[in-house]
Amino acid sequence: MDGSLSNNIVVSPEYRVYFDEMQKDIDRCYSIANKARGKGLDPELQVEIPQALDLAARVEKLVGPTGIAPMIRETTREIGNREKVSLVIAEEIASGKIYRFKTAEKALDQAIRTSLAILTEGVLVAPLEGIADVKIGVNSNGSNYVDLYFSGPIRSAGGTGQAMSVLIADVVRRKLGIGRYKPTRGEIERYKEEIPAYKRAQSLQYTPTAEEIEKITKNCPICINGEGTVEEEVTGYRDLPRVETNRLRGGACLVIAEGLCLKAPKLLKHVNNLGLQGWDFLESFVKKTTSENNVNNNSVPEITPSDKYIGEVIAGRPVFSHPSRKGGLRLRYGRARTAGLASTAINPATMYVLDDFIAVGTQIKTERPGKATIGTPCDSIEGPTVLLNNGDLVQFNTVRGIKNSDIQKIVDLGEILIPFGEFAENNALLPDASYTYEWWIQELGAKLNIKPMDYSFLEIKKTDEKIHEKIREDFNK
Repeated sequence: MDGSLSNNIVVSPEYRVYFDEMQKDIDRCYSIANKARGKGLDPELQVEIPQALDLAARVEKLVGPTGIAPMIRETTREIGNREKVSLVIAEEIASGKIYRFKTAEKALDQAIRTSLAILTEGVLVAPLEGIADVKIGVNSNGSNYVDLYFSGPIRSAGGTGQAMSVLIADVVRRKLGIGRYKPTRGEIERYKEEIPAYKRAQSLQYTPTAEEIEKITKNCPICINGEGTVEEEVTGYRDLPRVETNRLRGGACLVIAEGLCLKAPKLLKHVNNLGLQGWDFLESFVKKTTSENNVNNNSVPEITPSDKYIGEVIAGRPVFSHPSRKGGLRLRYGRARTAGLASTAINPATMYVLDDFIAVGTQIKTERPGKATIGTPCDSIEGPTVLLNNGDLVQFNTVRGIKNSDIQKIVDLGEILIPFGEFAENNALLPDASYTYEWWIQELGAKLNIKPMDYSFLEIKKTDEKIHEKIREDFNK
């Protein structure tokens, strides 16, 4: 894949010329950079970043194994779903049909890292540094089990990647004939102290109860272990034989709290599809999520204000709006070229009236869907409404004409554009959106008996007195 366009990608002749020219420029840049590196003034003599054209190539270059890219492409074409693809690839690697490994630990390690790289699209450090080690341990009854060591960078994989890495390890260990983890009472109690302590020292999206921690650690077939990532140490259940550190294991805490607890519904779907036994303990977490969201087949779920994003605010950061308060950013579903993949968009005028505090790329915590995002501009959504010193109430949709010194009060911050996929990815309920032009034009067309294909914003001209007369009549009513 390096240095050329893949033959598996079909493009028009014009695009192939475009890609070829781009590739020539890239190769020229790499050549110059390698000559500069060759002078020995940098830690490495070659450019470390390999070229890769698609996800499959990125995964192969990132974690291997060599030659896995065509299999990932073919499986992706057949299945489509990236989570299912990761499970299939893990089984193929561990099956021994194509790849041979000296030990079962090596097979486990490779299968888990490759699958996690697929889940994280080959662009995160989680498969490399988030999984510190993969070992095969021994239970008190002499049976073996998978000991999966996580470290802090596993956070970048997100809750789904964290949870799926454990499920992948279980799928692979079954393929290799490895037994399940049988925790001791001391190991269970260690987790029950460790996770709340990690919440106090760092942060967690969700802190499970002691009962929930025990249910997961007692029933999970994989040992969720890890390196000490925080200087703070546990006070009880220290120096356990199968736990190598008394320090808080941040990676393990993240995987249990933000992975298995929060992503239980998604994980259980894959468990049921694969027909895996021993994961029924997740059902209680799914039922709890359903109960908290008040979801059933006969009612619309109630979405109440959530102050979680304020509770996690760092000292010195501004809060632009309290939960679901009028005057805050109004939700608008949609997608801009700059929005998506944990990035949302607001009007540039909103950025301006907030004293430019929100710039392109500024990290923002939102009430929903709840994950951190970055701010990007979009001038086709509504901007802020402000009260000027002279008493005028004005909506600014561009930065032209705005003088912050003339603004007495920000009445409404305008719209924030969030793609539907952000809610779907985070398994979040969909709140009501703000009243938008698209809704207004549909209702206007219905009132005027105009078919949707017969009108647009441009068709309602000032010279068309009949339409304007109907609008005035409807407004007066």
